[in-house]
Amino acid sequence: MLTRRQLRVKVMQCIYAFTQSKDDSLDKQEKFLKVSVDNTYTLYLLMLSLLRELHTMAENHVLQDTKKYLASVTDSFPDKEKFIRNQLLQQIVNNPSLTNELKIRKIKGWYLNEDYVKIIYKEIAESRIYKTYMTQEGNSYGEDKNLIIDLFREVIAPNEKLYEFFEDDKLTWVDDIPLVNTFLLKQFKGIKQDQPPSFFLPKLLKDDQDMEFAKKLLAKTLQNNAVLEDEIQGKTPNWDKDRIADIDAILLKMAICELLNFPSIPERVSINEYLEIAKEYSTPKSSIFINGILDKLVREYKTEGKLKKTGRGLL
Repeated sequence: MLTRRQLRVKVMQCIYAFTQSKDDSLDKQEKFLKVSVDNTYTLYLLMLSLLRELHTMAENHVLQDTKKYLASVTDSFPDKEKFIRNQLLQQIVNNPSLTNELKIRKIKGWYLNEDYVKIIYKEIAESRIYKTYMTQEGNSYGEDKNLIIDLFREVIAPNEKLYEFFEDDKLTWVDDIPLVNTFLLKQFKGIKQDQPPSFFLPKLLKDDQDMEFAKKLLAKTLQNNAVLEDEIQGKTPNWDKDRIADIDAILLKMAICELLNFPSIPERVSINEYLEIAKEYSTPKSSIFINGILDKLVREYKTEGKLKKTGRGLL
């Protein structure tokens, strides 16, 4: 789920928190990194549990409608229970592995936040996507899957109230929301009718090496902060240290650290990764500034024999 670039972003966040708090505890920042990475998976599970809550709410509404004497909008639907029998939704609701994981992690995010579920459910029920689906008789697995994909993409993911809820809950989720939403859409598109329950419990990281990469990058960057600052200042004679944007300085330090301490990662891969991060998290001109400094340093390191790369490396 998490790529090396996203791990770099999380390391950047840790270093930024470190510089703002002036806390010199590496152990504390390593714990923050681990929690931040784990919280990404918690957000993923929370989004899946939201779909389960929406299913429960839909069941309750159908039950209430059967007890009403007056006509309601659902009376125009050939099958009032079509949504709650949606086959992809059933795969999520009746998934024992997912149920167990939610219990283990004690995720009860919607127990005290039912208002958000109501907001999403109301938008779903009023959407053209839902009404079109409910007015058509019969349904195939493909049609059921397309409904969940369309509702997630058009109604759930863009919901501002939901975004505000996540933002208030965990600060690092602001960056995780687009990642998790994109991953979930990929999951929904790729799922098959006979998919095993484990499909919805993917690995957070490709392997243990990814977490080791992030921890080493964090530690090496913080431990060599003074040396890395000297490297930057040596290549920016017309720049006052205080004039360099905080994020630019952090990304430069991380990039230099990676160039010198990760021989299996090609220099062009490292540079491109930090340029892309700068485009998203810093100023419009940051990537140009960072690229100029790193290009100078790479040429210098190669001349001095400091840049020793082996293998193709991994992203």
